Amino acid sequence: MKREAVLKNKLAHRCIIVAEVSSNHGQDFNRAIALIKKAKECGADAVKFQTYTADTMTLDSDRRCFRVKHPKWGGQTLYQLYKDSYTPWKWFKKLKRAADDLGMLFFSTAFDRTAVDFLEDLGVSMHKIASFELSDLPLIEYMAMTRKPLVISTGMATPAEIKEVMKVAKRNGVKDIILLKCVSSYPAMPADMNLMTISHMKKMFRCQVGLSDHTLGIGVSIGAVSLGAQMIEK
Repeated sequence: MKREAVLKNKLAHRCIIVAEVSSNHGQDFNRAIALIKKAKECGADAVKFQTYTADTMTLDSDRRCFRVKHPKWGGQTLYQLYKDSYTPWKWFKKLKRAADDLGMLFFSTAFDRTAVDFLEDLGVSMHKIASFELSDLPLIEYMAMTRKPLVISTGMATPAEIKEVMKVAKRNGVKDIILLKCVSSYPAMPADMNLMTISHMKKMFRCQVGLSDHTLGIGVSIGAVSLGAQMIEK
C-alpha cells in the first residue's frame, strides 16, 4: 500500500500522532536517528523534520534587524541561528530510510521551492506548510502541484487567509488538506489554546483538522482529540 493510502486510511479511523523533530538533533546525526526510534517507541505514527538552509531562510547580515532577541538564542544573527540549527540535507535519505524501516510516515516542512523539489526526489508522502509560510501563496501553489496531501499550520492566519490558501491548493490539484489549529508561541499556554476552534474549523473549511501543540505536557493534545482532532503534531 502506498504511503498516501496509509495516511488516508489512518486519518479515516483514528488520530495520527506526528513527532516533530525539528532542530532538536543539535546537528548530531546519531541523535536524529535516536529521536526517530524514540518516537516509534512512544507510539508516534509519523516523524517530521524541517527542510531549509540559512541561505534560503534569511540574509547573512549583521544589521540590527537581523539580530536575534531571545533570552536563550540572543546575541547572534538569524543567519548564524539557522546555520547552526538546520538539518543537513545529506542526512535526509538516511533519516527517511530509518523511518520507513520502522513503518513510520516521514515528511518535512519545506520553506522554499528548492526544498519542495528536494523532498519530492526523496519520495515523501505529504508536504507541510509552517504557520509563518501560510501567506506565501506561490510556495503553496508550487507545493500543491505535487498533488500530495498538504498539512497546513494556521497559527498566524485569519479565516480569510486560510480560505485563500485552501482555494489555491484545491485549484492546483490537492484533494487532501489537513489544517492544524496552532498557537504560535513557544511554549504556548494551555489557557490560550481555544480548542473549540477545532470543531469550528471543520465546519468552516470542510476538511480534516488537527492540532500543532506547542504546550508543555500532553493534556491539551488529549483534549484536542476528544474534540475531533485527526492529527496531533507534538
